[in-house]
Amino acid sequence: MTLATTTRVLGQLRHDHRSVALILVVPALLLTAVYFLFENETLPPGFPRTFDRVGLMMLAIFPFVVMFLVTSITMLRERTSGTLERLLTTPIHKADLLFGYALAFSIMAALQSLVATAVAYWVFDLDIKGSPGFVVMIAVINAVLGVALGLLCSAFARTEFQAVQFMPVVVIPQILLCGLFVARDEMNEVLEAISGVLPLTFSVDALKEIAGNADATATMWQDALIMGGIVLGVLVLASLTLRRQTR
Repeated sequence: MTLATTTRVLGQLRHDHRSVALILVVPALLLTAVYFLFENETLPPGFPRTFDRVGLMMLAIFPFVVMFLVTSITMLRERTSGTLERLLTTPIHKADLLFGYALAFSIMAALQSLVATAVAYWVFDLDIKGSPGFVVMIAVINAVLGVALGLLCSAFARTEFQAVQFMPVVVIPQILLCGLFVARDEMNEVLEAISGVLPLTFSVDALKEIAGNADATATMWQDALIMGGIVLGVLVLASLTLRRQTR
């Protein structure tokens, strides 16, 4: 059932060229914009580029945002069009349906992360100590996190506009508090405590470990496992809150 759902969703995406472009091309274009923001900066010899720090983090944040939007709106359309209700009259279980969607969008997320990472390394010469393979791994997990949260939030939205409105609640606070703009230990105690339980924080911490170490560290693996556990937990919660239709 899960694989059948995955095949169906991938077939739909194959004919939706705009969604495919949004998933595969937009993160790379946004990364390009970030590169040119810092293109003319003047640095002392041997000083690392700002793009090497910020661009690395964007490899996780952009896929997270894009997959959240695409997934939440797609699932909402399935419900409002009646497709979801028809599917749930069959023997398929809600969990099979949700994990089928998650698997389909996770495949697209993996392709998205590969494209964006390839652009960062081969076009803009991203220079960090860690392996590109670990960067791709964290980027994929982060994109799948966006998929899981998108599936969960779609259950509480009645229109596409409402689905987009979840961004200021779910996505933007994580970007602000993940440690990208201000080091977490420099935040006030309340914000630091909140940031410590946000999924995106673990992603940024893992990427910092990759950037500063040639080999994988225990902290990086710990952050990756925590993110994986969060993804699984959110998918289970989404299956429990999934509704047949939007009234």
